[in-house]
Amino acid sequence: MNADPAALPQLSTVLAAASMRADHWRQLNAYARAWAAAGTDSAERRGACVEALADLRPLEQCWAYPGERLLGALAAALADNDAAQFARLARKLSAAILSGDFRRDEQAWNADDDGDRTLLDALPPELLGAPDKPYFEVLIVTPNEPALWQRAREEMRAMRRVDDQFHYAVTHAGSFEDAALAAMVNADVQAVVIVDGFRFTSLLDIPDLKQFLARNLGSDDEPSTAGALSTSLARALKHFRPELDLYLLTDRSPERLAGSDEAAPLRRVFHHVEEPMEVHLALLDGIADRYETPYFDNLKKYALRPIGTFHALPIARGKSIFGSNWIRDMGHFYGTNILFAESSATTGGLDSLLEPTGTIKRAQTAAARAFGAKRAYFGTNGTSTSNKIVVQAVCKPGDIVIVDRNCHKSHHYGFVLSGAQPYYVEAFPLTQYSMYGAVPLRTIKQALLDCQAGGKLDRVKVIDMTNCTFDGHMYNPQRVMEECLAIKPDLIFLWDEAWFGFARFSPLHRRRTGLGAAAALTERYRSKAYRTEYEAWKTQRGKVEPGDPAQLDEHLLPDPDKVRIRVYQTNSTHKSMSAFRQGSMMLVWDEDFHEVEGPFEEAFFAHTSTSPNLQLIASLDLARRQMELEGYGLTLKMTDLALRLRRTINGHPLISKYFHVATPEDMIPAEFRASGLRDYGPPNASWVETLQAWDDDEFALDPTRLTVICGAAGFDGTQFKGLLAERFDIQINKTSRNSILVQTNINNTHSDAALLIKALADLSREIEARLAQEGANGRQVFADRVRALMTDVPDLPNFSQFHDAFREAPDGASNEGHMRPAFFMAYEEANCEFVRLHSDDVDRRLAEGPQMVSANFVIPYPPGFPIMVPGQVITADTIAFMRKLDVKEIHGYHAAQGIKLIKPDALAGLRAGSLQ
Repeated sequence: MNADPAALPQLSTVLAAASMRADHWRQLNAYARAWAAAGTDSAERRGACVEALADLRPLEQCWAYPGERLLGALAAALADNDAAQFARLARKLSAAILSGDFRRDEQAWNADDDGDRTLLDALPPELLGAPDKPYFEVLIVTPNEPALWQRAREEMRAMRRVDDQFHYAVTHAGSFEDAALAAMVNADVQAVVIVDGFRFTSLLDIPDLKQFLARNLGSDDEPSTAGALSTSLARALKHFRPELDLYLLTDRSPERLAGSDEAAPLRRVFHHVEEPMEVHLALLDGIADRYETPYFDNLKKYALRPIGTFHALPIARGKSIFGSNWIRDMGHFYGTNILFAESSATTGGLDSLLEPTGTIKRAQTAAARAFGAKRAYFGTNGTSTSNKIVVQAVCKPGDIVIVDRNCHKSHHYGFVLSGAQPYYVEAFPLTQYSMYGAVPLRTIKQALLDCQAGGKLDRVKVIDMTNCTFDGHMYNPQRVMEECLAIKPDLIFLWDEAWFGFARFSPLHRRRTGLGAAAALTERYRSKAYRTEYEAWKTQRGKVEPGDPAQLDEHLLPDPDKVRIRVYQTNSTHKSMSAFRQGSMMLVWDEDFHEVEGPFEEAFFAHTSTSPNLQLIASLDLARRQMELEGYGLTLKMTDLALRLRRTINGHPLISKYFHVATPEDMIPAEFRASGLRDYGPPNASWVETLQAWDDDEFALDPTRLTVICGAAGFDGTQFKGLLAERFDIQINKTSRNSILVQTNINNTHSDAALLIKALADLSREIEARLAQEGANGRQVFADRVRALMTDVPDLPNFSQFHDAFREAPDGASNEGHMRPAFFMAYEEANCEFVRLHSDDVDRRLAEGPQMVSANFVIPYPPGFPIMVPGQVITADTIAFMRKLDVKEIHGYHAAQGIKLIKPDALAGLRAGSLQ
C-alpha cells in the first residue's frame, strides 16, 4: 500500500490486528473511490488498489466475512478493470466490516445487494424492533484442501433452523499456525472444530508470524505426531482464549482419548464420521451455556408475572409511581421494566444473595468459570465493601498483614474491623507527578525477612497489594507470589484489582493478574520439571539462616511439598465492565478455603445488605455474559484505542508542547524495567518486545490508563478536570497535582478519542494565541505557574511508624502496629486534641516533643491514600506535604479545627499487650 508504513500498524507491533484490518479496508475503499473517480485509465490509482488488496488477502482467511466468494468477486472486478464495480464492492464490504452489518443482514453476503445499515447499527435497540439472533463464527481446522472449504461452509449453513437461538458462519484454517492466528485476530470466533490431520506450518507469507505466535502461545515447537498436533493446538488456544469451546473430530479411538489429560481442554470429542447435525447442535449448546444468565433470565420472567406485593417495597411493580400525581415522571424516566423487576422477596426463583441456592448460586458459579476462579461471590456495595469482607474473613486480631500503605482506604478500615496489624510497606515514589507507583518485591521480601528474624513470621497472614494501581502500575504477581511463598509457603494474597477486572479477558493483561498467576503457579508446582528445578536450586544454595538478607537479591523458590496457592481477588465489575454502579465480585482460588469458609460467610453476612438491589445483581450476571462472549474483542479494541491516543497526543507537534501522556519510562524507574522498554509501539518497541517486557519486568504500565500531564499547560489536575467537563463534556475521574487520568474502557469509541484530541488541540491553540499576545511579564507569569506545578512539587511522605504504645516490640525491625485501639481511642473526646496545621505548636512539637500521634485517617484527594492513620507518629515530612497541598478535598481533616491528635497523657501507660 502507498500509505506511510509507520502510520499503519504491522502484525508484530500492534495489539489489535482486527483494528488493523478495519484500517486496511477503509484504505482500500478510499483507493477504490479514487480509481473510480479518475476512470479506468488511471494506472497509478488502479495500482494502489492492486497493492491494497494484496495486503489484505493473507489475513482475510481468518474471518468468515467477506469470505472467498465475495473476495473473488472483488478480485474479478479488479482483473476486469471495472473501476465502478470494484469501488461498489469495496464500499459495501468495508461498510459491512466497520458496522458489523454482516452479523444481522443476509444481504451483506450477497455481492449484488447494495444495502447499507451502518447508521442503523448505532441506534439504540428499542428503535430497531425485535433483536436479531446473536452471531458468532466457528473456526474449522482441517487437512482438507482449500478448494473444498466453500462446500463445507455451505453444508454447515444448510443446517440452520428457525428455532436455533444463535447463528454462525464458518471460517477455515489448514495449519496449526493459521488456526492460532485466526483465533488471535478474530474476536468473533467462539468455537473451534479441530479435525485430525492438518499440518503445522502456515503457507502464508506473514512477517514475524512465528515470533508473534511463540510469544503469545508459549511455544512454537511442532509436535511429533499428527494426533499430538490436534491436542497441542487445543491446549494453546485454551491458554490464550480460555473462553473458547473446542471440539475434536478424530479417527482415533474417541472413547480412550476423551478420558485422557490431553483432552482436558476439549468440550467434546467426536468420531470423524459422526452425524454433522450433532456437531452443529453441540456448537449452539456451547454458546448457550455461556449466554445463559440464570438470575437475569429469571428476573425477566418475574417481571411479567401478575404479582400482588405485600412486602416492604412500595416501589415494586411501579404502582406507587404510575398512579402518583407528583412522581409519575420517575416512571417515564426509568421505564416499566426496572420497576416491574423490583422486589424484596427471595422466592419465585429470585434467590437470596446471603444464602444462594438457586439462580444467584448458578450465576456465581458461571462467574467463577468465566474469571478463572474456584469460587465467586457477588458484592452489591462496591469493592470498598468486598475488600473489608475478605480482610475480615482471612484475618483475626493479632495477625500481621503486609500491605501497600497507599492502598484504598477500605483495606485500612478492614484492619480496624478485624484487629489485624498492618505492616505498611512503601511504593516507589513518582514525586514529579505527586503520586506513588507500586511496592517493589525487594521491599515486600524485606518485610517478610524482618518478621522472620523477629520470630513473627508465623503471624504474617496476608500480602495485600493493589493491582493494577489507579495509575496503571501492574505487578508481576507470579514472581511476587513465588518468592514470598518461598519464605512462607501458606501466605494468603489479596490482590485488589478494582480497576483491573477486565484483564482476565485480555490475554495480554491476564499474565499480570492474581488469578492468572494462581493458575500458572498451580500448574508449575505440580509438574515434575519444577520439582527437579527446586531440588537443584536447593542443593546449590545450601543452608540459609532465617532472615538472611542475601535472600533479597536471590530468586527464591518455594518447596513444592509445602506450598499452598491461596489467592483472593476483588474487582469493581462496574469500573471496567457493563455492570451497574457498586457491582463488585470477590474471586477465590484458595486451596485451603475450608479453613476460611466459615469466617468468610460471617464476614459476608456482616457487610452485605439483606435487601440487595436486584438490578445490580442481574447486571453482574450480564457483565459476565458479555465478557465471556465478547470480552476478548472488547478489551483488544479498548487497548488499541488507548495506544492510538498515546501516539496521537505525544506525536502531535502542537498538543505535545503543553500536554503529554506519561510513558512506561516516565512512570516506572529503570531499575524495575530490566527490558529497557521506554514506550509502546515503534520506534521504541515492537509488540513482541512489549509482551516480553510484560512477562519479565518487575512492573509494567497498563496502556489503557493514560496519565495526561497538564502542568506544562499551566493547569493543575483539579482545574483541568473541571475545564474538560464544563467546556468539552469530557468526564475524568482521578487527578494529581499536575495530571489527569484518562481511563479507556470497553465503552469508548473512536469518536470519544477524537473529542479528547480536539479539546487538547483547541486548548493548545488558545495557549499559543494568549502567549503570543502577552508581554514579557505575562509570559513570565505563565512560566512561574508551570514551574510551580512541574518543578516545585512537594516531596511525598512515607509512613513513619506507629507510636510505641501501639507496638509490641518497639525496638524490632518490623513496623506492624495495633491500629484498632488507636482508632477507637479517638471516640472519647477526652483522649483527643487539635493543633492547627500552620501553628507554631506544630513546629515546636516536631522539634521538642511530645510526639504528635494521629487520631484518625487523613486522606487528601489527590493523591487519595492515607497520609496519616490512627496511631501513626506524625513527622516533619508529613507536615511539609500537608502545608503544600492545594486540594479542596481532604477526608479526616478540617482546617478550622486542625489535625486531630491523641493526647500524650492518653498514650501514657498504655501496654501494647492489652490492645487487642
